[in-house]
Amino acid sequence: MHKVIIIGSGCAGLTAAIYAARADLQPLVLDGYEPGGQLALTTEVENFPGFPEGILGPELIERTRKQAQRFGTEFHAGAVASVDLSKRPFKITAGKETYETQTLIVAAGASARMLGIESERNLLGHGVSTCATCDGAFFRNRDIIVVGGGDTAMEEATFLTKFAKKVMLVHRRSEFRASKIMLDRAHANEKIEFMTPYAIEEVHDVSKKSVELVTLKNTQTGERRTVATEGLFIAIGHDPNTKVFKGHLNMDDNGYLITHDGPKTNVAGVFAAGDVQDHHYRQAITAAGSGCMAAIEAERFLAAEKA
Repeated sequence: MHKVIIIGSGCAGLTAAIYAARADLQPLVLDGYEPGGQLALTTEVENFPGFPEGILGPELIERTRKQAQRFGTEFHAGAVASVDLSKRPFKITAGKETYETQTLIVAAGASARMLGIESERNLLGHGVSTCATCDGAFFRNRDIIVVGGGDTAMEEATFLTKFAKKVMLVHRRSEFRASKIMLDRAHANEKIEFMTPYAIEEVHDVSKKSVELVTLKNTQTGERRTVATEGLFIAIGHDPNTKVFKGHLNMDDNGYLITHDGPKTNVAGVFAAGDVQDHHYRQAITAAGSGCMAAIEAERFLAAEKA
């Protein structure tokens, strides 16, 4: 029987583990679908407090993991296959193991939607990014591409014009899902060039581990063209890793867990932290903060039962 199980090992899950372990709750962390979360897929991180020279994403995760282990956190690999939150102790099945726990912290994160091109995946962190706020400053005075047609794409393209020389906004349709105000703002920005209806077919050059060119295909005529660029930002949305909680925890139409009073879910004793419930900020530091809150609430929940 565990006092607390934490699902997910990104910034939110690991911070929750540090706080829970220091409170002597002996947390068990289940690594989840993407061990280390999205930081494990990034290179330089320059906006996390305490690292004036910046730090590599995987190194930041590894350091935080060791910090959690130092205080007694136990880690098990594997993704969660099913949960039973109908009564306590909660039951969590991952791989061939079933675990029982008095409280649960869900920090399973959200995965950025990708185009599904092999070269895109190979160049992630080497010129391909899913976070303008995280990586925009690395592309000062460069020509870059943003892919997407919704509000996120317009917002990221507009944000990136603070750094880039030119932002090419590529969308596979001529119409956009973005709201009128966001679309008008992007159209009014002289640094943004719209390229429609085009889909990205290939990103070059994997052999050089850098983005130099992309091959575009016109979705109506089939015509192909090659465009020089030094960065590719994918802005087609995120999918929270919450399928396993459907029917157990309240979530919005996009699958993000709904919380109240900080990290509390609709099930007493179950808390949510990080990108699994935050589709607005999606930053490492906000994920870490919510992981702290979830661990403190789990500790208070258990203490209240003893009182």
